[in-house]
Amino acid sequence: MVTLSDVAKQANVSKMTVSRVINHPEQVTAELRGLVEAAMKTLDYRPNSAAKALAQNRTNVVKFLILEDVDTTEPYYMSLLFGIAKGLDRQQYALQLVTDRNRLCVGNADGFLITGARTKDQPWLDQLQKPLVLFGENRYGYDFIDTDNKLGTQQATEYALAKNYQSIIFIGIDVKEPFEYSREAGYINTLQKHRQVPRIHRMPNHSHASQQFIAENWRKFARNTCFICASDRLAIGVVRAIAAQGGRIPADFGVIGFDGVFLDQVSNPKLTTVQQQVPDLGEHLARMLLAKIGQSGAQQGEVLLTPTLVARGTTRS
Repeated sequence: MVTLSDVAKQANVSKMTVSRVINHPEQVTAELRGLVEAAMKTLDYRPNSAAKALAQNRTNVVKFLILEDVDTTEPYYMSLLFGIAKGLDRQQYALQLVTDRNRLCVGNADGFLITGARTKDQPWLDQLQKPLVLFGENRYGYDFIDTDNKLGTQQATEYALAKNYQSIIFIGIDVKEPFEYSREAGYINTLQKHRQVPRIHRMPNHSHASQQFIAENWRKFARNTCFICASDRLAIGVVRAIAAQGGRIPADFGVIGFDGVFLDQVSNPKLTTVQQQVPDLGEHLARMLLAKIGQSGAQQGEVLLTPTLVARGTTRS
């Protein structure tokens, strides 16, 4: 087994220098770091992650808190967790899933990833002492990763216009949160650019809510209408309601969702949607938090990933 001494001998440096390169690379010159890393590669030496964590006074554990009331086996969250785990594994970090905020600070961890945070959670977030990164837009200065929500609904609205739907209606989620504001802004700005009047209806993020809304207001929707929805859940409810009322999809009515994780494919017909790159979002979350941990909590900013419009059977080809 290759030892620290072997690496030091290969690089012609002291064992202390090798240890610093492994545990505190910021304290070593680029030249020395290059020599040691080359020796490690030549000898196929892999530092003991537990020993490294101990030397840095770290646990090599990250906690992921879900503040929403969701089923964590849902494909969306499974995809997100897979991406996070993949990103953490690159630096041999372990992931601990937490669903109760009161237990987030029970036990040790080097940092927190949090999804589902709302405006009302700001005072609580401010009290957390560990580095944290949010999944989802926020306007209070926390580091975050998210899809470019505004761009996504802009893509959807432009697509509906290109397919010659004359009336374009937005079905939104009734939450006063940044991600929803951004999704509505992409729709509003695009329609205004084309000199059309926006029409927005908000409701809980459940398919039965959107299905009931369409059914109750069916006579108000003329043919040649496209519904742009803030989630695939809402879009599926719209599709079901149109079908139940005898409407023709996509000839007379179009439907576009937002998420692109599983639900879009079980819809009948399959759903045109703004697809988020959820595993990539998870990886970016992990990378940003590990960078923040490595830089003693330094601000990392925000990253917005570009979504993709996937055209399927609920809009004209």
